[in-house]
Amino acid sequence: MKLFQHEKKIKMETASPPSTIVATSLELKTRRAQFQTQASTLDTRKRHAVCVRRAYKKYGTKSNPNVILDGLNMTVPKGSIYGLLGASGCGKTTLLSCIVGRRRLNAGEIWVLGGKPGSKGSGVPGPRVGYMPQEIALYGEFSIRETFIYFGWCAGMTTEQVDDKLEFLVKLLQLPPENRFVKNLSGGQQRRVSFAAALLADPELLILDEPTVGVDPVLRQSIWDHLVHVTKDDNKTIIITTHYIEETRQASIIGLMRGGKFLAEESPTRLMEMHNVDTLEDVFLKLSKRQNMGLRRRSSILSSVTGVPPEVDADDEMSGEFGDNVSVSSRRRSIAVNDGNVPELPPEEKGTSKFKMIDPKHMKALVWKNFLWMWRNVGIMMFIIGLPVVQITLFCLSIGKDPTGLNIAIVNHELNNSMEPCVPSVGCDWHRLSCRFLSHLEKKQLVFRSYDNEADARNAVKRGWAWAAITFPANYSESLTARIEEGKDVDDWNIDNSNMLITMDSSNQQIGLLLQRDLYGSYRDFATDVTVSCNYSRKLTNIPVDFKTPIYGPLEPNFTDFAAPGVILTIIFFLSVALTSGAMLLERNEGLLERSLVSGLTGTEILFGQVITQFVVMIGQTVMVLIVSFAVFKITCEGDIGWISVLTILTGLCGMSFGFVVACVCENETSATYMAMGSFLPIVMLCGIIWPIEGMHYILRYISFVLPLTKSTESMRSMLARGWPISNASVYNGFISTLIWICAFMTLAILLIKFKKG
Repeated sequence: MKLFQHEKKIKMETASPPSTIVATSLELKTRRAQFQTQASTLDTRKRHAVCVRRAYKKYGTKSNPNVILDGLNMTVPKGSIYGLLGASGCGKTTLLSCIVGRRRLNAGEIWVLGGKPGSKGSGVPGPRVGYMPQEIALYGEFSIRETFIYFGWCAGMTTEQVDDKLEFLVKLLQLPPENRFVKNLSGGQQRRVSFAAALLADPELLILDEPTVGVDPVLRQSIWDHLVHVTKDDNKTIIITTHYIEETRQASIIGLMRGGKFLAEESPTRLMEMHNVDTLEDVFLKLSKRQNMGLRRRSSILSSVTGVPPEVDADDEMSGEFGDNVSVSSRRRSIAVNDGNVPELPPEEKGTSKFKMIDPKHMKALVWKNFLWMWRNVGIMMFIIGLPVVQITLFCLSIGKDPTGLNIAIVNHELNNSMEPCVPSVGCDWHRLSCRFLSHLEKKQLVFRSYDNEADARNAVKRGWAWAAITFPANYSESLTARIEEGKDVDDWNIDNSNMLITMDSSNQQIGLLLQRDLYGSYRDFATDVTVSCNYSRKLTNIPVDFKTPIYGPLEPNFTDFAAPGVILTIIFFLSVALTSGAMLLERNEGLLERSLVSGLTGTEILFGQVITQFVVMIGQTVMVLIVSFAVFKITCEGDIGWISVLTILTGLCGMSFGFVVACVCENETSATYMAMGSFLPIVMLCGIIWPIEGMHYILRYISFVLPLTKSTESMRSMLARGWPISNASVYNGFISTLIWICAFMTLAILLIKFKKG
């Protein structure tokens, strides 16, 4: 009526000059076209649930692309069953993934229930869409009822609503008892449970990827009867893929897909009539042969199949063969379209829901699901919690202790031969001082092997039978006595013969340094023992350097106290990486992550759900590690245990965040393992965990400052060894650095899980 009123008004206002009349006529045609376009758009919005236009999707490189969808057009009316048929690898699953928003097209557009997937007006993701992926995508450790409760809570249902729907679906799909675990079901039963989970929230649009595979024919017919019922009575829309072509006779429309294009898009009955065959398989076969022959024109294909020239309107009644068009039956649509005049997508509807970064109902479902999974895998969780304790125990028992049982080759010329016992003198007796020194050295738990000459002793060191060879001259005691008594007047001969000769194997730096320390310490004790026995001053034999009590640490520092802070943080950090990345990859590779995202959960909610549950595990790990470290093995702890615990927990949280990044970047567990191991060695070597940063190359020092464990290790060491409070810069810088890394990793993980799509 508005269009005719507008025409009448224009006619009344126009003058008689021809130029004016022509201009008015053009304006009238333009307005009429605009009104028709608007009416078509509104009609499309009312009648269609899914529209795909010029979809193009490829994988691989530019030089060697693998085209999956090639200019595909698809229209799914509301209240219909759309059967998507095609061989494996033709692009069906990819097309469905693009419709639900889990993959992106390289070119083309998709409109679903009011807008593009992911927009506010669209029903994707959300409970308006029920999605059954090709994978089972269920938690094997959950019972059927628990599975329904999780997906029901994700869709905003109450437990009572889930139980009511569960009773109906168990009868419809002939499911086992609701308390049976999914992992104990057969493959066909698992697919039926997955199918039921898609039906649970009574969605407007059902997208089912081969739901009837492995299902009994009688039950398959029952499923199809139910699908037909919900489309007719409840105005639901269903897109279903299947290998059983003939079962789609009950579908309203079928799309025959091959090589990323549609061979046809039409009702099953109409297709068989057009091609004069009795089965849909024959239709598919003939159209596939014609595609292989390269007959592109629809009229020539129809003629070659039917054997008769096409009717005048046969071109319009064909159904988008080979992707060159998308036409519809004249019985259900009045126009046929091709690539040149494919209707544009309708405008997006305004979203009514308010934006929520985190939905409490979703978080309830995720946290419940994660804790239930842990409870069902209690053995694995006990191992995960106990593993840090085993690691810190092994560290404390194996790292930092003084080596014992080292073999020392002894050549003592003060004795008649190597078999003679070396009896040390006592009191102020200056004979056989070599034996007296060896008695002090023996207290260091060294093993002496006597040899007759220096050549044999050196050979023992060369062959690895001993770590050092010590030779005492024949007149060692007399020369040492003369050296002490004569002082500055002693001759060179006595000086040379008062020295013990030591040849060492210094290939192992730690053993070499510790052995030197033992030799120096034993000689100091030996000299003090002799001088005190002879009533000399104890200070006489000390070197003129007096080491006072250290401000921080013991007089003889040990490597355990130095390495413990970094080792504790490294254990917590990388176990958190392994735990979170493993959990995320498990869900993603089994299709659980994709299904949860399509149901309306956001990547942020999934990450925070994992953070909450893994955080509880990490607290248990931290408490047990700190108890074993400080209460059992007595690692030096001079600082506030509260702040030490907080820093350890924050480091674990940082590892969890890095684990999320690893899971989002990597495609499988193997690549995730490589990435985690590749990051482990640089962090351990460059963060000052096993060697001071001051000993590194100056370029590596700058690199180490931006690694996640450098500042936290320095902070932990300052609290443990020095007892510094949180107000000290060296301490709080570790906390600040860790918080920055947590924010950076979490932000990156959220962006990756949101935007990284195939």
